[in-house]
Amino acid sequence: MIPWWVLAIAVFGANFTLWGLIGLLRVLDGWHGSLRTRMRPRKAVVTDLQAHREKKAEPGRHRLRRATNLKLTDVAVLIAAHDEELVIRESLRAITALIPPKQVHVVSDGSSDRTVEFARRAGVNVISTEENVGKAGALQVGIRRFRLVRRFRLVMLLDADTRVEPGYFGAALPLFDDPDVVAVAGCVRTSWRDRSLSFSGRLVAFHRQRIYSMTQYLLKFGQTWRHVNATHIVPGFASLYRTDVLPNIEVNPPGLVIEDFNMTFEVYQKRLGKVGFTPTAVAETQDPGTMRDYVRQSKRWSLGLWQTVRRHPPKPNLFTAMLSLLLLELLTSSIMLVLLPLVLLVLLVPELAGGALAVPWFAGTYEAVSGYLTIPALLLGIVLPDLLLTCVVTLIQRQPRFLLYAWLFLPLRVLDSAIALSSLPLAWWSSSNGRWSSPRRHSIDPAADTPGVDARVG
Repeated sequence: MIPWWVLAIAVFGANFTLWGLIGLLRVLDGWHGSLRTRMRPRKAVVTDLQAHREKKAEPGRHRLRRATNLKLTDVAVLIAAHDEELVIRESLRAITALIPPKQVHVVSDGSSDRTVEFARRAGVNVISTEENVGKAGALQVGIRRFRLVRRFRLVMLLDADTRVEPGYFGAALPLFDDPDVVAVAGCVRTSWRDRSLSFSGRLVAFHRQRIYSMTQYLLKFGQTWRHVNATHIVPGFASLYRTDVLPNIEVNPPGLVIEDFNMTFEVYQKRLGKVGFTPTAVAETQDPGTMRDYVRQSKRWSLGLWQTVRRHPPKPNLFTAMLSLLLLELLTSSIMLVLLPLVLLVLLVPELAGGALAVPWFAGTYEAVSGYLTIPALLLGIVLPDLLLTCVVTLIQRQPRFLLYAWLFLPLRVLDSAIALSSLPLAWWSSSNGRWSSPRRHSIDPAADTPGVDARVG
């Protein structure tokens, strides 16, 4: 008989436990570092930074002497947009409130709507591709034609449906004071308060926000600690890169459906530097408003992960170890969740129809399943922990309405698991051209969403 706690570990995993504990160490380290900095003379801090720079500049070191104390004038914003007329105006309004329009660059990727018109009205730099070349292809075109590597020290890759919160740069830019940090991952919050969303749209938004909260607070925060730095994705919805590493990153490799997994893998596998993350560098994005679009986007993301894993052979480093544990747990938990409805059905049928055990083939199946699993074990090991996670997210977000959808989150996790497993063979059997079609957008009402407690998105 499988104990309930083994089920809980298999489904929710060692990853959250391991990186959650490391995240706690990061918090303690931050407190200690802050106290130590306040107690030391300012001159000592400057001397330490200078010594670090001199060490990086020693002969034979391959890293560049990188600038610190970066400012908004060092940042270029790059947006790849394909038919985004419903959302790009509000996204540009939000970013140009923080960054001068002359530093914002839009690549219209074969758009057939008013995307270019709205971008020009916002006063930003705009170019177009003749056809849909894909998001990664559009980013590559923008980096080259706008000469961003030569003109700026940082580039923000921003999705057309993303609204950057006012405190984003104040939280993100100081992370580049560590010369080893070459990218900073933004903290995503979904725009679930939009009143135009249907029930399924709100369900998707709440489900995504729950995932964002868990992965960002329990995984990414620990994975981006300076002492053990290894995270599997710098999401492309609103993240920053040092431009000096972009020539070493293949932004648009052939055969991949999305770019952000690959860019992150290249940072680590080519030893370009570290990734920074803080939960206070927040940007809000628009998740799919229908279940059909949600499934399509989830398939795209999942396929992109497996394609990137296929493209990058493992190496003896921390990143490969982190990724191996993540993928192993993804596979085991996905298999268990996909089998969960069938197992529950087998265990429940005798309770509802006692004569079912008289059927030979079903009796054998029931005996095999019940020998390892029971309904109480499933409730304690899977259903109850999932509900507790929802309660934790409800407290973090301070939104009791999450509990109204709690009973549907587990079925959506089953759906996510089925998508992850079905995408695995496709990564080896198929190739992607990177061309995209965004989920169906809905116009953004600035008054409908108010910045709240922060919690990939393309």
